[in-house]
Amino acid sequence: MRRTLRAAALTAAALALCAAGGLAGPSFAAQADGNPAASFAAHDGARLSAGTLGLNDLSDPVPADQAFDAQEPVVTHAIASALPQSAIDQDPDGDSVPERSVRSLAELVGDYAGGETADAETECLARAVYWESKGEPLAGQLSVAEVIINRSQSGRFASTICGVVRQPSQFSFVRGGHIPAPPPASRDWRTAVAIAQIARQDLADGGAPRALFFHARRAHPGWHLTRVAAIGNHIFYR
Repeated sequence: MRRTLRAAALTAAALALCAAGGLAGPSFAAQADGNPAASFAAHDGARLSAGTLGLNDLSDPVPADQAFDAQEPVVTHAIASALPQSAIDQDPDGDSVPERSVRSLAELVGDYAGGETADAETECLARAVYWESKGEPLAGQLSVAEVIINRSQSGRFASTICGVVRQPSQFSFVRGGHIPAPPPASRDWRTAVAIAQIARQDLADGGAPRALFFHARRAHPGWHLTRVAAIGNHIFYR
């Protein structure tokens, strides 16, 4: 009993001492003034996120002026308009595409037909075309011109057009190296002039690629050569 009274007296004295010295009493956990704490059962089915867990969202917020506007149209590539003809007639490097790609041989002949030639080589070629193939289809006349040009570039014949035409025993209309002049006002001559210019500028193909020889259909020379084409009254070989 004496011990109990003594313990009570000591406790009272300690409390009085704390009150006199301004010291705070012992701390006790208290319920916060906010929302009541959720139980474990409540968290068990909850969707975990920064908001539900009370965590800070560490991702940078999207600035208001950069937010996606679903109403704004999406930029798309429009279908290109048709190219002008001047662009179609050029290759990717900017050079003009050969005229053969857009104009027919008949149209070219109409453009280049005339009674005069620009130089001696074109004159020799036009005369050969006239005497060898006047009245033939235009492709056949052009093929004759191409044979003469091919010969001049082959290394097997003379190196010039006039030299090829004047070469002995090659063209029957040539006499002693002389090439007779056609009637200057005739339609066939004007066509031959056009064919010669088209062939020299390589504006079209006749249809007998790399041919070096030809003969009339009625002839049978017995050549052991590669036949390339038969156009009009001529058969072409290389």
